[in-house]
Amino acid sequence: MSNSHDHSKHAPDKAHGNHNHGAHVGSLRQELMCHFPYAAFSLAMGFIVLSVIHLLTGTGYHSTRELSQSYHILFHSFHYLHLIFAVTGTSIMFFRFSKNVVMGILVSLIAPAIFCTLSDVALPALAGNLLGVAMPVHICFTNFADLINLLPFMFVGLLNGWMIREHSESALGFISLASHFIHILISSLAALFYMVSYGFTYWHEMMGILLLFLLVAVVIPCTLSDIVVPMYFARRKANRS
Repeated sequence: MSNSHDHSKHAPDKAHGNHNHGAHVGSLRQELMCHFPYAAFSLAMGFIVLSVIHLLTGTGYHSTRELSQSYHILFHSFHYLHLIFAVTGTSIMFFRFSKNVVMGILVSLIAPAIFCTLSDVALPALAGNLLGVAMPVHICFTNFADLINLLPFMFVGLLNGWMIREHSESALGFISLASHFIHILISSLAALFYMVSYGFTYWHEMMGILLLFLLVAVVIPCTLSDIVVPMYFARRKANRS
């Protein structure tokens, strides 16, 4: 009898790629447990990419300043790309539980702006300082030159989420799994490039401790942005109406 009950309880999960957000309350603990494997594998791939770039370009520069500038360009590129995935994911999740367009747009833009800054900039800077490299917190949203680049990426992410939400639930399950993985990979690379661009050039000597720092820096903000925050506001609005 218990086996029959278990199969019926988890059947919706199988239909949606073993990850049906509508089947649970979307608590931070549940979502962290679900997304931790994606974060671990994505961050590992981020280290692979950084290692290859370090090997191919690290010895080709004549000054540390040139190397730092190149990594800073890479950071900005991946930070901008991160926003497309973050805004898309937040938008999809909100509109799966609510039809409130105004609230959906606000949550889809504000939450990624906050959590992408945390995962790509603030928490990596904190990790760098704790590991002995003084680095500033460069918030792109406060810089006009960065802001005029960020806004189009956020707008495209919003349009992307709006169109993807028209897919079937089964398609949304697959898209959700794929986007989570790529989202965390891009965030991992943005965080790594940020730290190296501000002087953490001996990252390869501290990969173990850096992995632990970045797991926290990446998985918690990305999970909050993609799942917990949009689901909370969507359900809160629905319960009031």
